[in-house]
Amino acid sequence: MLHGSCLCGAIRYEIDGPLGAAGHCHCTMCRKAHGAAFGTYSRVKRDAFRVVSGVEHIKTFASSQGITRTFCDTCGSTLQYISASRPGSFALALGTLDDDPGVRPVSHIFVRSKAPWYEITDDLPQHLDDG
Repeated sequence: MLHGSCLCGAIRYEIDGPLGAAGHCHCTMCRKAHGAAFGTYSRVKRDAFRVVSGVEHIKTFASSQGITRTFCDTCGSTLQYISASRPGSFALALGTLDDDPGVRPVSHIFVRSKAPWYEITDDLPQHLDDG
């Protein structure tokens, strides 16, 4: 069982099951949503995810067609990247986990949109688009 929360602790969640592959997304939207050089996400099965408290604080934003992002209405923490084309799972912002996720990033995606002030220095595969 993994546990996670937003910055202010208003939202707490649990994941009962393994996480999917993790990766760093350098797209402009993820950079802006996280306020960082990239967002790190992992796939989570919807039926393995449970909000323990604070569901009323989860707000949604339709960032593009078929994509919904969730965040805390109090502290602004990015939580989920939900794609209508993948109804059984979503991408979870790994920075909100309180526990070791047990997975490590395997690639960088949307490197074409990378922040000009950030240099990728690891050996992970780099994909110009979504890989």
